[in-house]
Amino acid sequence: MIKRTPELIAQRREEIINACEELYRTMSFKEITLKEIGKITSFSRPTIYNYFETKEEIFLALFQREYECWNDELTSILEGNEQLTKAELSAKIAASLAGREQLLKLLSMNTYDMEANSRQDLLASFKQAYGRSMQLICILLEKFCPDMNVTDIQNFIYTFFPFMFGIYPYTTVTEKQRIAMRDAGIDYIYQTVYELTYSCLIRLLGK
Repeated sequence: MIKRTPELIAQRREEIINACEELYRTMSFKEITLKEIGKITSFSRPTIYNYFETKEEIFLALFQREYECWNDELTSILEGNEQLTKAELSAKIAASLAGREQLLKLLSMNTYDMEANSRQDLLASFKQAYGRSMQLICILLEKFCPDMNVTDIQNFIYTFFPFMFGIYPYTTVTEKQRIAMRDAGIDYIYQTVYELTYSCLIRLLGK
């Protein structure tokens, strides 16, 4: 029997999360099962249950990893700049999200079931990464937008973070959806993640 060392546990968890991410590029959440995930790992499907009890826990771990990657980018903005105008800060935050398509796609999902079907410790770990994102945005605003007070920053957070839930569906459209919009007579102008996010940020912050 292979001894489950901390290194092996971390390695296998990461492999499972990577498999889920790979499938999620071409399959929907409903289509992905533990069986499908098990097919592209180097160990048997029953082994997955040693690390994750449900599909939702795997998606939550992927979600957490995406927030952690975004947090690294936000930290780089914070530590790599002494001064930024509001327009420059808006541009950098928008660029950081433009490269996080998987995070935005996960945000567009109904996360209630994902959280409800995950163990409390895993949910708390996810919330920690999510909370760190909010904290870093607050610190960025405090540093680069000194005219904003506590209430201004709080209002920004409670506007921008809900806005993020809609970025993916408004910027990533299938050909079927485009045709449906055309047939419905809706003249919708599609924007990139960067364009839509920058537009929102610049309006929230002002120039």
